[in-house]
Amino acid sequence: MIQKTVKNGGFLTAVAQKCKNLKELKQTHAHILRCHFAHNPYAIAPLLSAAATSDDGLLLSYASSIFANLEHRNTFMHNSMIRGAFIEFYSNTREVETARLLFDKIPRKDVVLWTAMIDGYGKTGDVQSARELFDEMPERNVISWSAMMAAYSRVSNFKEVLALFSEMQNTGTKPNESILVTVLTACAHLGALMQGLWVHSYAKRFNLESNPILATALVDMYSKCGCIESALSVFEAMPYKDTGAWNAMISGVALSGDARKSLELFHQMVINGTKPSETTFVAVLTACTHAKKVEEGLQLFEEMSSVYGIKPKVEHYACAIDLLSRAGMVEEAENFIEEKMGGLAGGDVNVWGALLNACRIHKNVDIGNRVWKKLTDMGAADSGTHVLSYNIYKEAGWDMEANKVRSKISEAGMKKKPGCSIIEVNNVVEEFLAGDQSHPQAQEICKLLDSFLRMVNLEDI
Repeated sequence: MIQKTVKNGGFLTAVAQKCKNLKELKQTHAHILRCHFAHNPYAIAPLLSAAATSDDGLLLSYASSIFANLEHRNTFMHNSMIRGAFIEFYSNTREVETARLLFDKIPRKDVVLWTAMIDGYGKTGDVQSARELFDEMPERNVISWSAMMAAYSRVSNFKEVLALFSEMQNTGTKPNESILVTVLTACAHLGALMQGLWVHSYAKRFNLESNPILATALVDMYSKCGCIESALSVFEAMPYKDTGAWNAMISGVALSGDARKSLELFHQMVINGTKPSETTFVAVLTACTHAKKVEEGLQLFEEMSSVYGIKPKVEHYACAIDLLSRAGMVEEAENFIEEKMGGLAGGDVNVWGALLNACRIHKNVDIGNRVWKKLTDMGAADSGTHVLSYNIYKEAGWDMEANKVRSKISEAGMKKKPGCSIIEVNNVVEEFLAGDQSHPQAQEICKLLDSFLRMVNLEDI
């Protein structure tokens, strides 16, 4: 391909775009120089873009060399170089700052350049800088909106994702599949079923349901919003189900409390030849926990490594501890930690916390006392574990120990995180915290609750 005689810039453009390695790139560049196209932007720009946006670091370095020696640079060339800094260095904050310096020096910036910079900030978690740039943009396209929503989603600010989506709709911009997936993820976390239904309706209208990523997001959304039948309907209609799709469905059914169906799906997954992942086993172990299927759950735990070649992680051990604990097998759970985990549980508050909670439920103060001392020795005791241990001691009549824990809570100024509830009203997600009066309609809500309480009290009389 490279050896053919090159007669015009158009052919060079096609050749440049097909370069796969540094050797081919250098050959193409040599032909460009030999044919006197060195100053032809239609020949140089595609070459620069092919090198700069490659995953190969050598090609990116070569692109930097080409760029540095250009006498005339256009916006497309600047865009190519900046987008190539994000492919290799987007996770390095210092490099994003360097890209920003270059961005600020460019007098005329197009929408691609703005979006690349926003995406770079988003991928490093600097959502504030990303939003400041987004708000300054003279014009936006669907990719710009997608980059900003993805940035919010990465930091779990799902309310802002939905707010931005609503704002985008008001501008008349049509969402792409990436935005729909991001919005469905937000709906799943917030329980915003009505907006999730709108996305599903939109996907049907434009025949987007066949997209496996979008379909999996729909399954996850419906499951987390409690609509298991709708989730199963979407799942069963999928022509191809990858591990992610199976995991979403198995997890959804497990969370709904239908352990039998969850385990049935797991076995179907294996029969269909789809290999389970670490996430799959978290889901099925959770299902076994809710159904108190101890033997089946422990068998699946053992099969993780012996049959499927997956080494259990802390979260799998935590599931197994929870499985034993909820079944009232507190001593067995303690032995499991000591024998199976060894030093792996040393610094994990979730494993010991699960056992401490079981001690409270089953009133096992002796093991609870040992677990509490373990947590304090590790320095891993938080407000939640302090409250749990206090209740264990108090209910068992160990007043001296309970008072010691209470003193620690007061000295450290610990406060239990307030309870939170979320409700969707007229396509708007409302969030309420226990004791919080910041909601604009807080007074009206409290008055209505008081009236309900008075009605209940009157009925009791």
